[in-house]
Amino acid sequence: MTDNKIVSIEIHLKQRPKGFPTEENFELVQVDIPEPKEGEFLVRNIWMSLDPHMRIYMAKGTGLMPAYQLNKPPSGGCVGQVIESRNDKFKAGEYVLGNSGWREYWVSKGNGDSNGQDIVKVDPKMAPIQYFLGILGITGFTAYVGLLKIGQLREDVDTVFVSTAAGGVGSIACQIAKIKGCYVVGSTGSKDKVEWLLNQAKVDYAFNYKKLGAGSEDNSNNSISSELKDAFPNGIDLYFDNVGGRHLEAARLFNVYRTTTAIYYNPQRVEVS
Repeated sequence: MTDNKIVSIEIHLKQRPKGFPTEENFELVQVDIPEPKEGEFLVRNIWMSLDPHMRIYMAKGTGLMPAYQLNKPPSGGCVGQVIESRNDKFKAGEYVLGNSGWREYWVSKGNGDSNGQDIVKVDPKMAPIQYFLGILGITGFTAYVGLLKIGQLREDVDTVFVSTAAGGVGSIACQIAKIKGCYVVGSTGSKDKVEWLLNQAKVDYAFNYKKLGAGSEDNSNNSISSELKDAFPNGIDLYFDNVGGRHLEAARLFNVYRTTTAIYYNPQRVEVS
C-alpha cells in the first residue's frame, strides 16, 4: 500500500449545456483518492472515449440511463492500468476496461466501477488498449452483430446501404461489408467524410445527405431517394440504419425488404410495419 496520497484530476459537469457544450459547462476539479481497501484496486485512466451520445445525458438522459449528475464526472468508456491492488483477481500492471469516465483515477472492487459497470480485463498483446473503446468494444460489437447476426449479411451477394456511414458504428459496418465482398453505399454529412468513405473505407459510393432535398419521397434529382435510385438500380438487400427518419423512409422505397437492421438505443422492442 502506498504512503503517498493520490490526487485525481476530474472534469465535472458544472451546468447543463444549451446547444453546443462550451467550456463554461465544465469544471476541472482535484479530488483526493482513498487508498484501496481489502478487495479493492486503484486504476489510472489512460484512454477515455468521448462519444456523441454523451450530449443527451448532459441534458436530460433517456429511459435507458438517467442524466449525468451535476458536479460529478460524466460517465463514459475508459481503459486504464491497475496501479495498486488488494484484490486477488486484479493485479498491479494489468489493464482494465470500465465506464468511470472523465477522471484520472478510480477505485473498484472488480464487480463494478464507480458507475456500477462490470470491469473487464483487456490484453495489450491482442491490440493497442485504446482499440477496446472502439473496434474491439461496443462500437465494433454493434456493427458486427448488426450486420452478421441480425442482418444475416450474405457474403459476395448483398447490396448494402449504411446511414451515418462515417460514424463509429457505421464506418465499421461499411468495412465489414466490404471485407465480405459486398457492394456498399454510405451516406454522411460532409464533403470530407464522403472522401474518407471513398478513399479510406473503400465504399463503392458515398453521398452528402445535407446537400439533398428534405423530402425522402421527393422525385426530384436532389433527394436521398434519387441518390438511392441511382446507387441501387436493383434494390437494397440490407439497410444498416443508424438514424431513422427520412433515410429510413427513402431506403424502404428501394428495399426488397430482405433485411433492415436498425440501431435503436432503447431496451424496449418496437415493431415496424
